Amino acid sequence: MGSNPEFGNGACAGYEAHLEDFLDGALSGAEASKVSEHLKTCVGCRTALDEVRESARLLRAAEPAADPGLGFARVVMARVRATESEQSRQRARFWQPFVSVGWRFAATATLAIGALLTYGAGRARLLQPSGAFGRPTVVRDVFSAEVTTAQVNTDELLMPRAEMNHGNN
Repeated sequence: MGSNPEFGNGACAGYEAHLEDFLDGALSGAEASKVSEHLKTCVGCRTALDEVRESARLLRAAEPAADPGLGFARVVMARVRATESEQSRQRARFWQPFVSVGWRFAATATLAIGALLTYGAGRARLLQPSGAFGRPTVVRDVFSAEVTTAQVNTDELLMPRAEMNHGNN
């Protein structure tokens, strides 16, 4: 007797598929007698036949269900979509605080970068010599017809500025 452990009822694999047909009388004479002879010696197949008999009795006792109608599929799909929508809203609610903190961080970083750029541009303008001191000075010698340009370095440019501020920044 070979048993089928998948079903747990101990019915033989070669006979298990024929038990329901045997019960309904759908087997031919030779197959029916073969199954009948096997049932006399196999306890596992007899137990499986009793389970099939009980299942068939329960199915006959149940009343047939009414036809759900044409709109049944639409109603079911609408409920499925509503459930999916609710689950998606719950996921969004979970992530909302993180998104809010992310936007605040991005706004703060943007303001900080803007402030640093503004400060840097203002500081660079203070360090650059003004237009009056940055141009080469044309010197004309009263006694000579030749025009020369005076050599100007950064120290010479910054000294009048420092004297104007009396050393105060």
